[in-house]
Amino acid sequence: MRIAGTLGIVGGNGQLGSAIARGLLTAGAIAPEALWVSARSGRAEALADWPGITVTTDNQALADACDTILMSVPPAGFGQVGINAPDRLVVSVMAGVTRERLASETGAARIVRAMSSPAAAERMAYSPWIGTGAVTEEDRETVRTLFSAVGTTDELTDEGHIDHFTALTGPVPGFVALYADCMIRFAVAEGIAPEVAERAIRQLFLSSGRMLGREGPSPANEVKAMVDYAGTTAAGLVAMEKAGIAGVIAEGLRAAVAKAREIGG
Repeated sequence: MRIAGTLGIVGGNGQLGSAIARGLLTAGAIAPEALWVSARSGRAEALADWPGITVTTDNQALADACDTILMSVPPAGFGQVGINAPDRLVVSVMAGVTRERLASETGAARIVRAMSSPAAAERMAYSPWIGTGAVTEEDRETVRTLFSAVGTTDELTDEGHIDHFTALTGPVPGFVALYADCMIRFAVAEGIAPEVAERAIRQLFLSSGRMLGREGPSPANEVKAMVDYAGTTAAGLVAMEKAGIAGVIAEGLRAAVAKAREIGG
């Protein structure tokens, strides 16, 4: 499916904005001629493979020309965006910026607050969202089409959960990379060549991601099955649980949620 009308991405030359744009274009969810991008540089190098995109430095010109506006600037810079869009659908993927602040800064009533990730470029992002009461069913279809084109999506009922998903799924590869690095460092400390250790762990996470991403046993059931098998992995899993790995991870995620709420202003 294609997004209805025109889409403008404010901050479309940034990491997240350009990733979403590339995912949409690759999926055929929008034609280049229906996409506007605003960037302070006036350039969109990451989208050079798609001629026909309109690139501008004028955020208000983008807002006036587009039916849907996707806000993807660093939260600290949102106050300088300077758009007035009272009759537009405004969708934000800015961490920590509430629907209330989005309405105040843009004049819009039809607002969707979401979170996505740079995995959108590979069409593998998870993008949960929540709208205001003014969002129409047509708007919802636009948002579902947009985020389904770059991965998977859910509509939420609690805005506060967007901050949790900012911590949980926004930082790709983030927390997963930390776990992988710990495994690589262990292997190297045991005398395994660094390049061999990294190649092995990259392959482990690639295959694990694919297995967990498909329909099948839940992660909890995968762990239980390994523990029940009582082999080498079970010994490691039981030792990690006894060492308090779940509490350490929860502590880190709570810190990330708190930061998400802090940076929104």
